[in-house]
Amino acid sequence: EVQLVESGGGLVQAGGSLTLSCAASGSIFDDYAIGWFRQAPGKEREGVSCISSSDGRKYYGDSAKGRFRISIDNAKKIVYLEMNSLKPEDTAVYYCAAVYTRGPPDQVMDVLKDGYGSWGQGTQVTVSS
Repeated sequence: EVQLVESGGGLVQAGGSLTLSCAASGSIFDDYAIGWFRQAPGKEREGVSCISSSDGRKYYGDSAKGRFRISIDNAKKIVYLEMNSLKPEDTAVYYCAAVYTRGPPDQVMDVLKDGYGSWGQGTQVTVSS
């Protein structure tokens, strides 16, 4: 229904910053939400952040609070994840996922984790120490 492409991953030193992008295309309309997840080798998928296109409501996982900032360009249908004060433990493949909803972003994350929505292919983020 909707296609997502992540970009912006790369190598950054600890303490540095990196901004990821999630571009949506295809059958996408207003009132959707996009969440960011990450998965490191040997670890379970972790919810990072989420934003609603309709009202800009945001969610941040514990690991992202105070360091990451999510934003959306509704015209371009791009969601950004600005990551600051990066740590080696932030190293992972970062995925974005979308679902049509007006619900709160924290609930959206649960829905996405349950297997609903459309997912991108991911972008690698590596933080060196």
